[in-house]
Amino acid sequence: MRPHGPLWTADAHHHHQRRTSCGRCRHSARLRPTVPRTRRELIVTGIKARVEKWFEALAAFLCRRRIPAIIVVLLATAAAASGLRYLVIDTSTESFLRTGDPVLERYEDFREQFGRDDVIIVSVTPDELFTLESLTGLKALHDSLASGVPNLAGITSMINARSTRGESDRLIVEDLLQSWPESEPDLAALRSQVLANPLYRNLLISPDGTVTTIVLELAGHAEFEEQSVDDALALFDESPPDAGPRERLGEEETQEVIEAVGEIVAEHRRDGFVLHAAGTPAVTESLKAALQDDMRRSVLLAVTVIALLLCAVFRSVAAVMLPLGVVVLALLSTLGLMGHLGTPVTLPIVILPSFLLAVGVGAAVHLLAIHSRNIRAGHERERAIIAAVGHAGLPVLLTSLTTAAGLGSFAVADVAPIADLGQYSAIGVLIALVYTLILLPAGLALIPSWAVRAVAPADRASAMTDRVLAAFARFGVRNAVPIVCAFLVAAAVAFGLAVQLRFSHDVLSWLPEHWPVQQATRAIDRNVGGSVSLEVVLDTGAENGLHDRDTLLKLDALKRDIESESAGPTKVGAVLSVADLLKEIHQALNENRAEFHRIPENPALIPQEFLLFENSGSDDLEDLVDFSFSRARFSMRVPWQDTLAYPPFIRDVEARFADAFGDSADVTVTGIMSLLSRTLENTIRSAARSYLIASVVITLMMVALIGRIGTGLISMLPNFTPILFTLALMQVAGIPLNLFTMLVGSIAIGLAVDDTVHFMHHFHRYLERTGSVEAAVHETLQTSGRAMLLTSTVLTAGFFIFCLADMRNLVDFGFLTGVTIVTALAADFVLAPALMALRYRNLRRPEAAAQQGEAK
Repeated sequence: MRPHGPLWTADAHHHHQRRTSCGRCRHSARLRPTVPRTRRELIVTGIKARVEKWFEALAAFLCRRRIPAIIVVLLATAAAASGLRYLVIDTSTESFLRTGDPVLERYEDFREQFGRDDVIIVSVTPDELFTLESLTGLKALHDSLASGVPNLAGITSMINARSTRGESDRLIVEDLLQSWPESEPDLAALRSQVLANPLYRNLLISPDGTVTTIVLELAGHAEFEEQSVDDALALFDESPPDAGPRERLGEEETQEVIEAVGEIVAEHRRDGFVLHAAGTPAVTESLKAALQDDMRRSVLLAVTVIALLLCAVFRSVAAVMLPLGVVVLALLSTLGLMGHLGTPVTLPIVILPSFLLAVGVGAAVHLLAIHSRNIRAGHERERAIIAAVGHAGLPVLLTSLTTAAGLGSFAVADVAPIADLGQYSAIGVLIALVYTLILLPAGLALIPSWAVRAVAPADRASAMTDRVLAAFARFGVRNAVPIVCAFLVAAAVAFGLAVQLRFSHDVLSWLPEHWPVQQATRAIDRNVGGSVSLEVVLDTGAENGLHDRDTLLKLDALKRDIESESAGPTKVGAVLSVADLLKEIHQALNENRAEFHRIPENPALIPQEFLLFENSGSDDLEDLVDFSFSRARFSMRVPWQDTLAYPPFIRDVEARFADAFGDSADVTVTGIMSLLSRTLENTIRSAARSYLIASVVITLMMVALIGRIGTGLISMLPNFTPILFTLALMQVAGIPLNLFTMLVGSIAIGLAVDDTVHFMHHFHRYLERTGSVEAAVHETLQTSGRAMLLTSTVLTAGFFIFCLADMRNLVDFGFLTGVTIVTALAADFVLAPALMALRYRNLRRPEAAAQQGEAK
């Protein structure tokens, strides 16, 4: 397209010559160079001018109507913040998956039929287990847990473990320690009996007989309140109410269970009687406690650090209180909306408060910096406010939109907490933008004049900052080619490292190693084979289908194969199915002889033996099959490890069942392990998708801002290279991509582009005026550079605060995001000027153009 407009135009605003501090260019009093522009660029420039006028009109209106504007914002905040009382915390494994996820639905179906598989395991390690003293201590602990822990569906230990034996033609099912041992021979016989029972091994006792466990099964639903006799009898006089769904055991009830277990274990722990409590519910509650502590600490530190930085730069109470007031109100509104909409506080949400505090203050800082400059230049207060909003309103709007776009890219994530974080972070940024554009002009117009005049940086610090920024401008423009080449080489090396990154999802490793649940889980995994379950539901599709001998033989063979030939690093500690129970019954009915610990050879005996067991008074069969004997549960317990190790194991189990049953039965794999594996799978997919969405959307917004496709694409290099450098740093430091570190890229690009937007907006504005790249870069850094430096400092400090967190994943996230922001600022101060120098390298210097004009 042909350029429109002359290369040189008269500038009525420059009536005198002056030398800029860069020392390399002069501005002509008669002529100034302009950048050749296409029709599209002229249209974009016109739109920008109209938008700036609109922002000025908004500021003027707010100055006149400052009190009503403030009241409206406060009322809106109060309405939104009223939802804070509805906020709940959910750190469960299920919370990582979206409602409707097929893996989650299969797990819910399993729990409805067979109950919860996420048990609490208390391991007991006495000096010697099979002594009267140790067994007495075990019974006291068992009884205390049984009576003192609410919401239990069952409790199993050596005290009440099932002991099945036959006498004549009778099947007797009783508790293992129903007859208490009284002598050394009794203890020796008990030890032999326990170690000989394969169903106890790695479920109730370690293979070497030194560690035993108490397994607490949580109720699937909250307990009902006790009724009086009169209330119970009154039910017979009324028609029965409609049976509605019972309320599931919630976070509060689970927390009560964990707290009760912890208190009882602490009471019974002593020298020579070592106790550990672990299991998925225990890990979940520890994560919840860490989340609450880290969120509380990070918010307090973020407010303190931001206040100190603002005070150090502006030396004014107003400059501290106004931005903090804006972001605190925005944070309260955002969290309140979560409560109103029923969105729980999940693990990733822990970063939301500190993030909004740090990010939200950035827009206010840019407006304050320009307002401060106007006040120092002698502008009247209202005019200074209007000019500041008109000058910075558009870039502030666009930076908020790019930040929201970077965060919003997570809204489509398959990991539910990440999607929630993306949605509410984007909403929070936009709320902070609206509050900034309303409250800041209104607040500045409301406070006394002396407070407004105080909003100015210290002269000495200001002069030093000016010199540093001027040096960056000269260095970037005058060394453009070496700088760009160096960045490209570094980016290529970083890319080679970044592609080697591995994914991870290990929530236990996020907790400090010295925390009790971390040590307990490792000890239980080491001694009794594991605390994480994988469940397989076999549906024969026929009533009494589990009376089929071939089906039971296949289940028994699968147990042996899986225990001995586990795929990859996942080693199975224990396997339990209905076939194991049948073998136990058959042995008991055959004089308790070990050679009869097998599936009956006569198929007709199978239903008879199951019936005898049911008539014995035990309900253990209900935990393994449904009432029609068509569906069976096949349970495996494995150690807690990085979820990356679980998918190969799950695929191996699925393949074994497919080979064994083919189309003769439906096989469903579920359990806590399947939820963890699905979360990892969704994390990998969501990371790639969010990075792509954020990159495309933000690039398009940058092109729209600048109005030049080529320049817009080039301007994204200072934003993409820091992400590559951070990914390379992760590979070098051994930090994997997990649920939190995957956030760094999209969040950082949304934040890094903010400074680039301000740089490019003001650079092209000054390039139009001066026609000199070096002069334009110099003026840009002298005006917006200070605000860029301050906002990046605030953001970096806000994210580095997470380095003080208890959870390791938060430490990594805060460190990596802070480093990325610092790198992005350096790229904007060094790489961006170099790119603009090369982009406009054919633009003639003012001196040469002036000499050419005089010669004519």
